[in-house]
Amino acid sequence: MTTIKASCPSCGDVELTPQQVRLVVCSVKTWSYYAFVCTACHEEVRKPAGRDVVALLISGGVVAEPWNVPAEALEEHDGAALNYDDVLDFALWLEQADMLAAAAATTSARPRTSTPETAA
Repeated sequence: MTTIKASCPSCGDVELTPQQVRLVVCSVKTWSYYAFVCTACHEEVRKPAGRDVVALLISGGVVAEPWNVPAEALEEHDGAALNYDDVLDFALWLEQADMLAAAAATTSARPRTSTPETAA
């Protein structure tokens, strides 16, 4: 059985089985990482996994989990970040828009009746 040696920042070197190591390979290479729960202190340890580390862990039997970052997460955004007031304003606007849409739907759903002025 393969033994994987890793390092816990609190306890030092620990020995793990491939099943005790989680390897996440990201579409953004610098975001790939491996993680494990230290067998001594039981804390989760997470470390970056470069191309060499990924290859070494896979060759040791660790199953890689692919992680594809959505393109939207990588876009650059200008302007100030949304705050609580922005979200509240939007929620209030949505409520008003829903009431307006409901009123419009009720009005257009009524059958039209002809009046003497419109009948000809």
